Amino acid sequence: MVMTQNEIRNIIGIIGNVISFGLFMSPVPTFIAIIKKKSVEQFSPVPYLATLLNCMLWVFYGLPIVHPNSLLVVTINGTGLVLEGIYLTIFFIYAPRNGRLKVIKALAAEFTFMTAVIVGVLLGTHTHDKRSLIVGILCIIFGTCMYASPLSVMKLVIQTRSVKYMPFTLSLASFLNGACWTTYAFLPYDINLVIPNGLGALLGLAQLILYASFFRATPKETKAEVELRVQSNV
Repeated sequence: MVMTQNEIRNIIGIIGNVISFGLFMSPVPTFIAIIKKKSVEQFSPVPYLATLLNCMLWVFYGLPIVHPNSLLVVTINGTGLVLEGIYLTIFFIYAPRNGRLKVIKALAAEFTFMTAVIVGVLLGTHTHDKRSLIVGILCIIFGTCMYASPLSVMKLVIQTRSVKYMPFTLSLASFLNGACWTTYAFLPYDINLVIPNGLGALLGLAQLILYASFFRATPKETKAEVELRVQSNV
């Protein structure tokens, strides 16, 4: 039996949901460490705030009133929205006063922005095409910014000739996630999904190439360093 384009799209979307869920779960060890130490130390809330806004935009984009037949976009980004909310709650609990104020201000700005987008799009446009165009452009901008975040790590790898701070599994998951959702975006063609996820796939591939190039040059951890790292994770 030959599968239809819609059936293939749904299968790819489900695979994309699984991979994206793995990416959303990747900060769990970091927050377990924060809870154990009861301190956020030098960790920044910025990546989680950025991902939260990105998820909110994609959830809105995937709703039937904006872009019909995008349920799988809503499900995974809705899941990401919940997880990022949990991460930020933990950060807020263990952050010092200044850190809490920064989170509150950032969240207030994001919710104000999303409210303006939702009200403006729903009241100012009355067709799916126009709504998809406006929200899609915003998704492209913020999705591209989120995917571009590994550039600083890639620069560090080149400067230090070490992949110590660029985990292979995260790089592989980023590539697979971008490639999967790019494929999904071609069934049928959706430029708003193609651009940020295509860029994500390219950056993920670049990370894998860097990993292959500098893996052997990376200094091996000494026994003392391994013991220290294990103790810090306990």
